[in-house]
Order: sequence, then C-alpha cells, then structure tokens
Amino acid sequence: MLILLTGGSACGKSSYGEKLAVLGPKPLYYIAAMQPYDDECLKKIARHRELRKDKGFLTIEQYTGVDTLELPETGGTALLECLCNLTANEMYIQPDDPTDPVEKVVAGVKNLQRQTDTLIVITNDVGSDNESYSDETRQYIRALGAINARVAQMADRVYELVAGIPLCLKGGQA
Repeated sequence: MLILLTGGSACGKSSYGEKLAVLGPKPLYYIAAMQPYDDECLKKIARHRELRKDKGFLTIEQYTGVDTLELPETGGTALLECLCNLTANEMYIQPDDPTDPVEKVVAGVKNLQRQTDTLIVITNDVGSDNESYSDETRQYIRALGAINARVAQMADRVYELVAGIPLCLKGGQA
C-alpha cells in the first residue's frame, strides 16, 4: 500500500503520517531526508525525533539516493519524510549528477514501495500560490510538482491535510 500525504507547511502531515505508520505492519522505518544545514533545520529535526522517540521507528537518514537504499528487513511500514527535502537534495547537493531528479526521486519511492508492505510518503503542496520566484525556485517547484503528480498516480490513497484534518482525495476514508 502506498499512501501520499500532502498539504501546506506545518499542517499536520508528519504527525498524521506517524499515526498511520504505527498502525501498520512492523518493522517501522522512518526515512529522514532533511539534511541539517542550519540551526532551524536542527531544531526541526530534534522536534521530529522527540515526537517519534517512543513509537518504535528505526530512523534512516538518507538525504539522496533513496533509489538505491536497502532496508534492513523487507516488509513492514516506512514513512518517507519528505519529498520536498529529497527533491531539493537531489537537485542541489549533487547538481552534476546527470540523472533527472524527477526520475531519481520517483525511482526512490518505487524502491521503498518494493521493500515494504506499507509506504507513507509526505510532501508539500507547491505551485498554487501564484507567487513570483527566481528561475531556480521555479525549476524546483516544477520538479516537485511533477514528482507529486507521479506519486499521487501510483498511490493507493492520497490525503490532503488542512489544519491537521486529513481530507481523502483518492482511495478511501481517512
């Protein structure tokens, strides 16, 4: 089962994703893609670690290359947090990699999906704010939008979270 959680920033995607994950088959994996590059990131990472510390997750920090990641055991449930960071990392940490970042991130989701019974993927809604951005930011938004659309097509269930409330967009009840 592939579940995609989307929504705006700080709308409850992570806590809902963790809630779903702990109900799924074991073992539980938390694939963390946020590379800690400043104090704000470190604080967010610490908060997320605290929120999940007693939930039984094995955390795997994987900033790039999810397409080649091998989990310690197959089966179980994985929570990939999140496509936004993974996409940025693939685009900007390894800018000389000739692989299309859209294809690489989608391949990463497929790789995790093959290894788990349940995969929960978190992303942000992008591109709907009609703001003016730099060319580099627009390129990132286009890439993440394409990834989101591809993963949503692959997903068994898609939920948009609004103020912590999951709204089912595809595949059943929340």
